[in-house]
Amino acid sequence: MLSIKNLSRPGLGPIDFTLAGGKAMAIVGPSGAGKSLLLRALADLDENDGDVWLDGEDRADIPAPEWRKRVAYVAAESGWWADDVGRHFDDLEAARKLLDQVNLNENALTWPVSRLSTGEKQRLSLIRTLIGKPQVLLLDEPTSALDDDSKERVEALIRSLVADGVSLIVVTHDKSQVQRLGARVMTLKNGQEVTP
Repeated sequence: MLSIKNLSRPGLGPIDFTLAGGKAMAIVGPSGAGKSLLLRALADLDENDGDVWLDGEDRADIPAPEWRKRVAYVAAESGWWADDVGRHFDDLEAARKLLDQVNLNENALTWPVSRLSTGEKQRLSLIRTLIGKPQVLLLDEPTSALDDDSKERVEALIRSLVADGVSLIVVTHDKSQVQRLGARVMTLKNGQEVTP
């Protein structure tokens, strides 16, 4: 269970919520509402205040790299630091097993990063994160650049992860996606949670 109390940083908060394992929450709101700021704060990527616990463990007691493996953030625009896709994966075999589930073929791991579309980057960065088997998955607009078939496959994979006990927090502007993922909704406006 992820438990948040008084989480805040400039432009955000304070935010309070709990999210059990195997549950999904969608963060919605207008552009600039603080949705991505919230995900980055939860992943401890930006300086923030407040209390955050995962299964009763205080985030402050967990080394940052370990926290970010357990509470994993997938940005809307992912980072790529090597020329070839395969060099971004610690476990190529684990990656191969997931490619079909996101509508990519095995050859994707041999491609140069320069040939990737935005949608391919989204799906490959999701796979890169899933290999670490996070307990909490923080997804920022994970299907915004995908065609309908790829979106359907990615959503099916996400639903299966939640069914297996992963906690999901997803930023999306797609109201129907919220329903398909079975997510409860938190609405942000000007960095504050608002009652719909």
